[in-house]
Amino acid sequence: MKSPERDVQPDPADGPERAGDGPERAAGDPERAAGGRGRLAGLDGIRGVAALFVMVHHCWLMAFPGYPANTGPSWLGWLLYGHFAVVVFIVLSGFSLAVSPARSQWRLGGMGRFAQRRAWRILPPYWAALAFSLLIAWTLVAQPGEGPPTAKSVAVYGLLLQDLFGAPSPNGAFWSIAIEAQLYLVFPLLLLILRRAGAAVMLGIVTALVAAIGLLAPGVPAVGMLMRLTPQFAVLFAVGVVAAGVIAADGRVRRLPWHWLAPLAALPVLVVIVVRGSVWTVEHYFWVDIALGPAVGLLLAGVATGRPAALVRLLDLRPIRSLGSFSYTLYLIHAPIVVAIHQLIVAPRVPAGLPAFLTALVLAVPVALLTARAFAAVFELPFQRHRSWPALREAARARLSRMRAAIRPAP
Repeated sequence: MKSPERDVQPDPADGPERAGDGPERAAGDPERAAGGRGRLAGLDGIRGVAALFVMVHHCWLMAFPGYPANTGPSWLGWLLYGHFAVVVFIVLSGFSLAVSPARSQWRLGGMGRFAQRRAWRILPPYWAALAFSLLIAWTLVAQPGEGPPTAKSVAVYGLLLQDLFGAPSPNGAFWSIAIEAQLYLVFPLLLLILRRAGAAVMLGIVTALVAAIGLLAPGVPAVGMLMRLTPQFAVLFAVGVVAAGVIAADGRVRRLPWHWLAPLAALPVLVVIVVRGSVWTVEHYFWVDIALGPAVGLLLAGVATGRPAALVRLLDLRPIRSLGSFSYTLYLIHAPIVVAIHQLIVAPRVPAGLPAFLTALVLAVPVALLTARAFAAVFELPFQRHRSWPALREAARARLSRMRAAIRPAP
């Protein structure tokens, strides 16, 4: 599915790898075992809800053409803003990756190890999803607004260069994966600045550089080209890194009302969005994203410290937590499924608008969830549980042995 943001941002695209994870977990799974102190309740649930929201947003886009104008019912207008789920993913990515360093005086623990774990975590599901998306685009239906993928598409998307080079997209959700990978490259530098100069200086430097790009881009073509990289996400990522400091903070800082500060920070942004409308908001995502980032960071700080307790309990319910466990895969593969079901089944038989949207929800959402769960069982979850090829092969052999023993006839 073509990313709606591409209409206003040249070629960066639309939606993430799971926070740490765009929808995925941070290197070394810090939420489960950062510093040996256990999983942070609620964060998997945030991932799962965000990935589900992106999928429903894409169902909305297929049923109500005209983006960024809201051509659907006003009471569904909030579904137009699937982009903000990506904002959550990127802040959560910085937060998740920084949990373990925050407990180790902001030290990374080795760049080679970090790079290997990131590649191990994001690439197998991504490459498998790329193959899946190409298969659907070549045999069933291409993404809206895109021609059939080409050899260039395979190369550009396979190398995670889709925000730098144009090519027919096999999957409208892939754009943010490239951005996420590029943010991993600057993560060690952010930690170095934070360790030596402090969180405020690090965040201030990143924000100043990105703001300068935003201000200069309209009049300086060379700077304008940097907008392809969606540079505001660097600020969001840095906000997440800073927010992770609450994990290792003293009791006084941890007791601050982060969960109340979050809605206070979000309120002015939401008022502007409501007053100015969807077209203005989409055209100004660069600045709106930056303004919304602190609210997301404050929310994560609140959830990480267990507040509000009711929200943390809700996010940590088993179905929501389970959804979060494969939210990266769900994010990666849902767009081709939504497009295929809408174009081949819904659109020819159901009137456009609300009937098409509701039908797509009934058909596409369950199919995407079930497919993603099965897909993750092969291409995502094993790579979460086993951190190397030898460990993965040993686990596969053990599983095969158990299966053979289970079907072997009794003597």
